[in-house]
Amino acid sequence: MRIGLLGTGPWAARVHAPALAAHPVVTLTGVWGRRPGAAAQLAAANGTRAYDDPDALFADVDAVSIALPPDVQAPLAARAAAAGCHLLLDKPVATTAGDAHRIAAAAGRGAVASVVFFTVRHDPAPETWITEQAAKGGWFTAHADWVASLFADGSPPGPFTESPWRRERGALWDVGPHALSVLLPALGDVTGPDAVRAVRGPGDTVQLVLRHTGGATSTATLSLTAPAAAAGAGVELRGEHGVATLPDGGIGPEAAFARAVDALLDSVRTGEPHPCDIRFGVRVTEILEAAEADLARGPATAG
Repeated sequence: MRIGLLGTGPWAARVHAPALAAHPVVTLTGVWGRRPGAAAQLAAANGTRAYDDPDALFADVDAVSIALPPDVQAPLAARAAAAGCHLLLDKPVATTAGDAHRIAAAAGRGAVASVVFFTVRHDPAPETWITEQAAKGGWFTAHADWVASLFADGSPPGPFTESPWRRERGALWDVGPHALSVLLPALGDVTGPDAVRAVRGPGDTVQLVLRHTGGATSTATLSLTAPAAAAGAGVELRGEHGVATLPDGGIGPEAAFARAVDALLDSVRTGEPHPCDIRFGVRVTEILEAAEADLARGPATAG
């Protein structure tokens, strides 16, 4: 499969490009970015060519891998799908439900496969655990923590500290998708009136309370501004089987991304949708948008 990369930032350079260039089945056909110089540099480092026009890249490939801010990703993903390209998207797929639905509609019209790269869902140990807990059922509550110190006072600069969209949208949109990618398969969809509630905490911290199909509830603590000593991620389920805890991933994001590429290849080959396809990406976006709306209605800080 010929695949093109859209994006030249740290995530594209550290994960997407090297994983695509090293993959034994796909060919990294080219790179497009909003900064032509960066696209040329990234392409040269990974043995491919830079494109000045994304539509020209779409015409030369079978699929696209997108490593761009979600508001930039969404219209380009819809254009790529309309051009017949399969989609390997990053989370969140968009920052509005309307934009997410437009990607899904284009993918449906183009009959293209899609996979959204939720890192934990492509790491073998967490992936197996999530599948097992979903099959067991019987969970009545859960809690997820996705807590980082990316923007905490005194945190050292890093590759993602200069990310404008992360600073603007905060933890809800950056790490919220990771929490939802575990809670939704384990407990079911979030449904019903007032099924999504959200409260602000310190910094960009958000506390979510969700009601799932069948009556189960979950909570999630999301932050990019926690003290470094408080950072960490985890999920705990409680139910008739006792307590189950999400295992740590062990392969790193580049290897997980390579498995996401494999998942896209399988979906293309079999015609079977992946559990983390664009429809799942749409649902995550809808829940995040509902949480953002609740934050706008609710108190400014947690009491």
